[in-house]
Amino acid sequence: MKKYIVILCITFFITAFSPISKIGGNIKGSPEEMEANLSLGAKALIEETFADVKPSSLVDHHVHIVGLDKTLGTDVNPRMLAWWRILDSIKTSVYLSGSGVNNKKDANNQYIERLVRLIKGDKNHGKYHILAFDNNYNDDGTINAEKSEFYTSNEYVVNLAKQHKDIFVPVISVHPYRIDAIEELTKFAGQGVRWIKWLPNAQNIDATSPRLDEYYRTMKKYNMALLTHAGEEQAVHAKEDQRLGNPLLFRKPLDMGVKVVMAHCASLGDDEDLDNPGKKASSFDLFMRLMDNPKYDGLLYGEISAITQFNRLPTPLLTLLKRTDLHHRLLNGSDYPLPAINVVIQTRSLVKYGMITKEERKYLNEIYSYNPLLFDYVLKRTIRHPESGKGFDKAVFEEIK
Repeated sequence: MKKYIVILCITFFITAFSPISKIGGNIKGSPEEMEANLSLGAKALIEETFADVKPSSLVDHHVHIVGLDKTLGTDVNPRMLAWWRILDSIKTSVYLSGSGVNNKKDANNQYIERLVRLIKGDKNHGKYHILAFDNNYNDDGTINAEKSEFYTSNEYVVNLAKQHKDIFVPVISVHPYRIDAIEELTKFAGQGVRWIKWLPNAQNIDATSPRLDEYYRTMKKYNMALLTHAGEEQAVHAKEDQRLGNPLLFRKPLDMGVKVVMAHCASLGDDEDLDNPGKKASSFDLFMRLMDNPKYDGLLYGEISAITQFNRLPTPLLTLLKRTDLHHRLLNGSDYPLPAINVVIQTRSLVKYGMITKEERKYLNEIYSYNPLLFDYVLKRTIRHPESGKGFDKAVFEEIK
């Protein structure tokens, strides 16, 4: 009871003295207004980050699609909208604010409209991989509705990609415990889809289970790649199953020849070191152990979304900047709408660690106030290692070779 009272007090303070719009979606202007209002310094910074790349080759591998309309194949767990579930309700409100949604009845349209405007507000935009998200499934193949925080169907993202061929690439999410999992993979592979999204901690997926063998063989048959969360998960409820995000669990699909992309480079949390039973190690160190194994070169990749957020700094980001030998195996992703959640974006921390200058911070904050999605790209192309002065290679932001 005492813990609950403390949570209520903290929540009241946040909502009373810091409006939701200040935590998520603290945006001053529209993306269409950016060009006319940015300073010359901010404009020059943007131009510099695009100078050595072809816009048509740029890819953002991690863009979430969410909605509240069940008839369209999107849903959110009722507890996330219930006013008496205070923390869940606030979290949902923050995400909706960051996504530009102010009318829940029109949430699907507003979410997509905002995303499209942000993308097209950048004249140099490339392609954006939009993610479906399957339910949490029990071991027996039935849906666990209580643990399914949100759902975005494969059909929904595939249809969106058809409507916006110039900017969207569909990424399906097929839980491997589903009775129709192989049928679902085969169906969408036949439509040209080559990417699959997992969040094992939140979906209850054990990547080492023998029951996944046929799933992996099907993926390899159709040259499908797996974008999977690795490390600790905080954005979606996953407390009981955090162990399923252990990077070492993915040796099995890698050993079967499946291409695996680990989101966030497992840059948060600790996991059991399965090579040294009884001991723990940072999830990031376990990820790097896999990356340093020569047999996984060409199969294992790291995806850098969220690694600039203050709660993941500084070790993973500094390490990746320093390891230029791995840059050809890193992929860019924004994890949208997280770049628009103001509370996790703290550019002052990057100044503190010497990865950007105070002047660059000022320009980056200007860009953020109009287009947080563009900000995410410009930031990652601006940051550099404080000792070597080297940033991420341009290949990180281009199509996977």
